[in-house]
Order: sequence, then C-alpha cells, then structure tokens
Amino acid sequence: MLSLRNTPAGPLTCVLTAAGITAFLALFLLAEEQTTILLYLGAGLILLLGLKASGLLDVLLQAARDNESLWTRLMLAMSLALILIFHDDHYSLFLLGTIMTYSVAVLGLNVQLGYAGVINFSAASFFGVGGYTAALLMANAGVPSLLALPLGGLASALTGCILLLPVLRTSGHYAALVTMAFALLFRVFLEVCPWFGGPQGIPVEGLNVLGASFMDDMRIAGLDFSFYAKYDLFALLMLCLTFGFIRRLERSWFGLSMDAVRGDEVASACFGVSIARWKITAFTMGNFISGMAGAFYAMMLAYISPANFSFADSLLFLSILLLGGIGNSWGVLVATAFVVALPEKFQVIQEYRYLIYSSIVLLMIIFRPAGLLPRRVRSYTGGMA
Repeated sequence: MLSLRNTPAGPLTCVLTAAGITAFLALFLLAEEQTTILLYLGAGLILLLGLKASGLLDVLLQAARDNESLWTRLMLAMSLALILIFHDDHYSLFLLGTIMTYSVAVLGLNVQLGYAGVINFSAASFFGVGGYTAALLMANAGVPSLLALPLGGLASALTGCILLLPVLRTSGHYAALVTMAFALLFRVFLEVCPWFGGPQGIPVEGLNVLGASFMDDMRIAGLDFSFYAKYDLFALLMLCLTFGFIRRLERSWFGLSMDAVRGDEVASACFGVSIARWKITAFTMGNFISGMAGAFYAMMLAYISPANFSFADSLLFLSILLLGGIGNSWGVLVATAFVVALPEKFQVIQEYRYLIYSSIVLLMIIFRPAGLLPRRVRSYTGGMA
C-alpha cells in the first residue's frame, strides 16, 4: 500500500481531511430540517463509498496511521473549532460534551474488553456509580467538585470488586450474564433506595474550579459563550488525558501482557503471565475511567436518575466499541460521534435508538466482528504492525 510517511503529501492530506470532517460535522449539527439532515447523511455515505471504491479511503487511512501524532493535534483543533462555531448554542455544545464524555467512558470499556478480553455488559452501571458518588459527596459532605471526580472513579473501581470473583471464574456468555445481572440489580437498587432519590433521581451541583462556577455563561472577545462551552473544554481535557494514557498503556508491557491474556489464556499462563492479575488490573482501571466520566457527566447534566444508567445504556457503550473496532481507541472516537449524534439529530429514529444499538451489535458480530476501524495486529518486535 502507498505510504505517505515523512512526505509533504501525508501531513497535507491529514490537514485537508480534518478540515473536511470539521466542515461536515458543523453543517450536520447546524441542520434542523429532517430532510436536510437526511441529505447530509446521504451525501456523506455516497462520498465514503466513492472513496472506498476508488481506493482513496485506504490512502487516507494509511496517511492517518503514518501521522498519528499530527492527527492527535488535529483532533484537538477540530474540537476547539466546533466549540467556537457553536459558542452560544446550548444544545449543540451539550451534544459535543456528551460525545466527549461518552468517549472517555467507552475508552475505559475498551481497556477491559479490547485489551484484556474481560466482558462487561454493565459499563453504564459503573458510569452511574461515579455520577451518584460525586453527587452525594458534594451535596452531603461538601466535597469540592474537582475532588469528587476522582472519588467517583474510585467508588466505581471499588464497586467493581464485587464482580471480580464471578468475572474471574467465568468466561464467554457466562461472564456476560454476570455483568448483565449486575446492571439490572443496580437499576433496581437506585429506584428503591431513598438515599438516591428513587426513580425521580437527584439534582447535582455543577463543576466549580478555583471558585469559578461552570454554570455561568461567559463573554470573550465580544462573543457570548454558553456555559456548556466550559464543560466542553473540560471534557476535551479529560478525553485528551485519557486517550494519551491509554495509547501509552497499549504500547507498554502492561498492554503487551493484557494482549497476551486476551489472545490465549492457556499459552499466557504457560509463559508465566498471571491471568487473574491482568484481568483485575484491566477491569479495575476501566471502571475507574468510566466512573470519572460518569461523575463529570452528572455535573454537566446537573441532574441524574436511574434512567440515565440502564442496561440499554450499557448496550449503547458496547455498540460504540463494536462499531469502532474492539481495541482501537481511534475507532471509539469515530463511533461515539456517530452513535450519539445521529439519533439526536435524526428524530425519525429517536424512539428506535435502542433497537438500532441492538442491531448494530448483532450485525457487527455477524458481518464485521473487528469493527469499522479494526485494530492493527500487534508486532511483538516493533509495536503495532
């Protein structure tokens, strides 16, 4: 395949591609008429199929792989550009913040399933543990919001210890049933326990950094910015830190050990790799990341209820991971934007979104189990092949 590494065409191709994606996303989010939205979706699909048929899509993907550090900076620039474009649009900025927060949560699930092969059908439950922990700590103990974020992650990690024994002793569909049962029990527990507000939920204090409330609008250089712009910037910071950490984890001997466990437990054990240790590490780490994301989401939403953390939401997280490509952090970002934004903008399918998520899971498992952006095979002599 043609490689554009270290050639002017490579970086230029990446910049032009990023600019095109940003323009398309801006037009798509600005569109309000359903016919216009459908027109944009059709045009995007035709363009994608045309690039695939001509072979240009492979060239663009190769350019992205050869210039990954540049693409990381471009993704940051794209996010900032979209925040600037929608500076006073509450709805669009909230949607962007939701996409980035969900991306962080699914990256945590990716550590579990994509790296170590630990099945988790209750990702939204750990997302909710972080949210409820942050809400209760800020309301009842006066814990600062910045401290409540990691405490929410810690609570999720500790809650995950309840499932460690059954998860380690089961595999395949049995492990899936264990996590499904936890997701259903968690929803029922929230609804019947008065401490958590029952089915109605509880209000959550907004994020506050060094005395500056994130619930107030702001004005910069003559432009009025929605208060959601602050949340988007903070969500972008969380996403960048989480993404960078997970990419380094993947390239480290931690990631190597997790890959070995996922690939073949028997062979890994024969070579002295502790199966239980790395499964526990991946499960705990993923839950901590999801819990932090949930704590932030609760502050941004300013109100949480059991309906926000149902089994259907766990299915949403799983469908994002399967669609993007299990183990591929870049695929998570692409799939989250697609799965979250499409039902919100295309109202015709809004009521059927969970049916669509279920269909995505089934279709991807049957026809493309590696996802739209499959993770490259690891080369044990030179990183990722």
